[in-house]
Amino acid sequence: MPTLRNSEPQWFLFLVILWFLFVGTGCQTSPPAGNGLPHVVKRSQFLMGTVVFVTAVANDEDTAKDAASKSLNEIRRLEELLSTWIPTSELSRVNAAAGGQAIAVSPETFEIIRQSLEMMRVTEGGFNIAVGPAVALWNASGEGHLPSQAELDAVRPRIDVTQIYLDEQARSIRLGLSEMQIDVGGIGKGYAADLAAGVMQQAGATAGVVAISGDIKTFGRMPDNQQFVFGIQHPRKDPGILLGKIELENESVSTAGDYQRYFEKDGVRYHHILDPISLQPARGCQSVTVVAKTGVMADGLDTGIFVMGPEKGMALIESLPDVEGIIVDQAGRVTVSSGLVTRLKLEP
Repeated sequence: MPTLRNSEPQWFLFLVILWFLFVGTGCQTSPPAGNGLPHVVKRSQFLMGTVVFVTAVANDEDTAKDAASKSLNEIRRLEELLSTWIPTSELSRVNAAAGGQAIAVSPETFEIIRQSLEMMRVTEGGFNIAVGPAVALWNASGEGHLPSQAELDAVRPRIDVTQIYLDEQARSIRLGLSEMQIDVGGIGKGYAADLAAGVMQQAGATAGVVAISGDIKTFGRMPDNQQFVFGIQHPRKDPGILLGKIELENESVSTAGDYQRYFEKDGVRYHHILDPISLQPARGCQSVTVVAKTGVMADGLDTGIFVMGPEKGMALIESLPDVEGIIVDQAGRVTVSSGLVTRLKLEP
């Protein structure tokens, strides 16, 4: 029997706890009246299959509460559009119509598919929103299964992204092959964090954080002028053991790792990040962390770069404006992009 590991909830929870420790745990209530400090409100809710944490900083308590509440409502709204676990969502309807007619969708759904295809182009096919049928075969999030080559070959035609057709004028999406499925799980949380942070700012927040699983969006600073501090999980140690810490301001961070969802069989680790060419688990990296201005960029790039491998992946990071990264290769070597060398605090 395979040995299953699904550590994402644990490492993400520790990452969030670390952040709460750094910025203080007394932020559920407002500071004493008259001290001149902004108010900080923290909220959490189960959305998009995980616990979402939001923090809103504003000049008064009511504005901070309103901003936090509206950001959670925005994430819930996007989940109802994008989740393939909700049969009535727009993406579920697009998948149900695969091989048939185009489905008209909202601007948000159309935009995330457009950006997903752009991420595929940038990462040379490393990021692929149609690879889900192969991921399901491996079942790394469940009991684990070693598919045969015949099984993989059978689903290969269904992951052809050239069969995803976008009609900008009609704002519709059509999948050209029956049984084809698309899933934005590898980019959707970063996209949702971007939009939720925007809603928070529109509601009057001067600073804040939206954390959806390992995808985190920040803007502004805490009332004491502190930046937001986050920990990066060590990919080969127990949850809670850090590779390093980084401070963020008006930035997003996302990590993809082979330690999040995987199973072991005969001493070999089989994880959920597949190379869309071979349909085998990508083998070049243990983890990739990307820091970018937007959550959708950080979230889409980390998976694609993981598939590309450490050398090509770091070359891509260095070539993109406002993008930085940390790559741990399969041998455990850590490579840090030039813009993060002085910012990342590695643990011993």
